[in-house]
Amino acid sequence: MKIEAVPSPNFNDRKLPVDMLVLHYTGMESGQAALDRMCDAEAEVSAHYMVWEDGRIAQMVGEDKRAWHAGVSSWQGDSDLNSRSIGIEIVNCGHEFPLVGGSLEPFPPEQIKAVIELCQGILSRWNIPPSRIVGHSDIAPLRKEDPGEHFPWKHLSKAGIGFVPNAPTEGLNLIGRGLGVTDKGEAVERLQADLKMIGYDLEITGVYDNTAQKTVMAFQRRWVQDRVSGDADMLTLRRIAQVHEAYSKGSFV
Repeated sequence: MKIEAVPSPNFNDRKLPVDMLVLHYTGMESGQAALDRMCDAEAEVSAHYMVWEDGRIAQMVGEDKRAWHAGVSSWQGDSDLNSRSIGIEIVNCGHEFPLVGGSLEPFPPEQIKAVIELCQGILSRWNIPPSRIVGHSDIAPLRKEDPGEHFPWKHLSKAGIGFVPNAPTEGLNLIGRGLGVTDKGEAVERLQADLKMIGYDLEITGVYDNTAQKTVMAFQRRWVQDRVSGDADMLTLRRIAQVHEAYSKGSFV
């Protein structure tokens, strides 16, 4: 794994110990445009690493320093996630620049291999539990979509990075309509409480409002990638329960 130093001026000192890893896509027309922006002092954004499509890696900020990638965000009750996380930008046009026809640009195998090797190295140096390995959309669901529903979280999980339940979801006879916008009551409260325990920042109101919808979409981009609707259908509710159980028990088998 070759890492090229491309220093960015956009960093400062950490205020907290490292215990999170945040994955992003660049969401720009090219990797070079993203790298230039993260090295521009006026932009005031950066990440620790950027992974090119062919697997090359650029390091912009030392892991011991606070890069500026997370923005206004929260996870498991924590804020100032820049101070406690390492950020990786993965070159991909994402939702901002979809392919002709509207599909999302795939992540090449060489790139994902490099991402896995980079993450494994980071996890060997820092105490980051699986429940603290997140996507940008997890920590800022109202404003971010990356790394997107096309990102291979399951592949990373098999390599020991993050968590995707092994329990099957295909072929299940799940009866019911689930939950969606305008729903209210105890079932919505339970949904919000489960999502909050996993780590998402939302209030337990018992009302399936815009925040609940956007949070469910963020969950689906990570764990139910074939149905990013914002509706908590029965399959999504099943998956939320599986992730909730693993996170609450700290068991990621």
